[in-house]
Amino acid sequence: MLIETETTPNPATLKFLPGQQVMASGTRDFATPEDADASPLAEALFNLGDVTGVFYGYDFVSVTAAQGVDWAGLKPDVLGVLLDHFASGAPLFKAGSAAEISVPDEALDDDPEDAEIVAQIRELIDTRVRPAVARDGGDIVYRGFQQGKVFLQMQGACSGCPSSTATLKQGIEQLLKHYVPEVTEVRAV
Repeated sequence: MLIETETTPNPATLKFLPGQQVMASGTRDFATPEDADASPLAEALFNLGDVTGVFYGYDFVSVTAAQGVDWAGLKPDVLGVLLDHFASGAPLFKAGSAAEISVPDEALDDDPEDAEIVAQIRELIDTRVRPAVARDGGDIVYRGFQQGKVFLQMQGACSGCPSSTATLKQGIEQLLKHYVPEVTEVRAV
């Protein structure tokens, strides 16, 4: 089995492509070792000691290293854990839990009068933003729209990425403002 590795815009995060489906639908972000209790793979990656984040996409796993950790030393260990997991056919999540179901954190309450605007924003994010961000090993999740401001949560390689502010302001904000004139600003939550 060959697992390809790609860099991401976040120097602390590498994207690993096992050549097979990881998540049938949705994504899953593990920001702490406690979050990883639901997944044997995420648990094993956090147990390496130098891992501070794990993210599952459709066909990839993004792994974030602790600050100051050299990927040259950590990468072989991560590859070993991933190879063992995917070669064995082990489940991604522990049995008897609803862990595979990704329920978003509480979003802001959108004003029902903004339903059409919110639908346009969500469609643009789903069709134009999320596929591009997934190529970089992350995801962006809609969290709300209030008084012209769009609130988004960055996950995976995007979380903590040095270029995430530029992505939000020069990329996503400009796109949304162009297609949805009611949008005045985009903020990360």
